Amino acid sequence: MPLLHAIQAVLGHVPPSAVPAIARGLNLSRAEVHGVIAYYSHFHDHPLGRHVIQVCRAESCKACGADELVDRARRALDCDFDATRADGAVTLESVYCLGLCANSPALAIDGKLQGRVTHERLDRLLTGLDLSPAGAPWGAIRSASSCPGIRRPGRWAPTRWPLPSPTRRIVAA
Repeated sequence: MPLLHAIQAVLGHVPPSAVPAIARGLNLSRAEVHGVIAYYSHFHDHPLGRHVIQVCRAESCKACGADELVDRARRALDCDFDATRADGAVTLESVYCLGLCANSPALAIDGKLQGRVTHERLDRLLTGLDLSPAGAPWGAIRSASSCPGIRRPGRWAPTRWPLPSPTRRIVAA
């Protein structure tokens, strides 16, 4: 899984075309690698928007009004659930527990958790985002913290190409 995290940290997703090479490198079947990518909701096989908004749809959040937040977010962002807006500015995802059950309803914007989200607070949070179509896609740069279990010095930036050679070890935490 550290390899999948590293690929996603650089590219923003794990491309299906990379699965055979990953499987060969890890001495696994393509089905096993694909199964991990499909099972864990953290992994994506398609590019995400520059901003990723995850709304918790678990029981506690639903009981506290998550469905109304979902409808409000869909209207405000002009984006369906589990989809990326056509201009690539935002991806709206449903998740099933962010671990903030005592602070329901909860959501995460670009990985930053938000609890006890009201309609007004959602509007303020969305207003603070740059949702213009211009700009770099999600995978352009994310900090090393978006890749749990991997230690790397500083930020991983496109200026550090080429990618590390297969002989260099990626050290797990």
